Amino acid sequence: MAIEVFNRYENKYLMDTKAFYNIYNDLMAYMEPDENNKDDKFYTISNLYYDTEHHSLIRTSLAKPKYREKLRIRSYGVPGSDAKVYLELKKKVFGLVNKRRTSLRLNEAYEFARTGEAPAYRKGMNQQVIREIEYFLSRYELQPMVYLAYDRIALFCKGNRDLRITFDTNIRSRRYDLRLEAGDYGDQLIERGQWLMEVKAEKTIPVWLSKMLSDHQMYRTSFSKYGNEYKKSIRNAPIVERERVVL
Repeated sequence: MAIEVFNRYENKYLMDTKAFYNIYNDLMAYMEPDENNKDDKFYTISNLYYDTEHHSLIRTSLAKPKYREKLRIRSYGVPGSDAKVYLELKKKVFGLVNKRRTSLRLNEAYEFARTGEAPAYRKGMNQQVIREIEYFLSRYELQPMVYLAYDRIALFCKGNRDLRITFDTNIRSRRYDLRLEAGDYGDQLIERGQWLMEVKAEKTIPVWLSKMLSDHQMYRTSFSKYGNEYKKSIRNAPIVERERVVL
């Protein structure tokens, strides 16, 4: 069964392709690829983020309060209308990331997010998470706001599955055709050849990893995919362009 509740710290690093290969090759002495990355293949993650009409969730998140939250539907690849997806509630409290999700069919996830009414329970759903999402939806009037997809390579530490490192590239987004089943296309969010590495651990990272990051001159950065998309498409867009996007 897929893990549905996560509590961990996440540190992010931006790098170019050369830096990616250098650190990736060194990491393989301690880590192993996710089962979806066997044979050096990427897997694609697609997300549909929900927000209020005035972008209050992402605007609050960018202000970096001690508590922030987001809601999204996530799929692996491009789903069909009856495919399994995850409805996820992601929170960050004093730097600790808490992610709670339940599996649903795509149409169920759309309807739940639209109406706030939970689907009829069946085996495979997480009832506790559904209740939490139901409460979250009762507090906001949400709508699908942005689509984000990226290609991922994920690694797990050998003998310690609590340490996970992911590399995302080809990050793309769109604010139209907001359906996961419509395809994983969009405008580039960061330059091609750029990679976002995320180090995810329940506790402190091991000494060997700390030394490796230092040896490769990797420095933490603050990078939210949805946050950067919002700044690029809405907050920092020219007034005319901003009005076109909103409409």
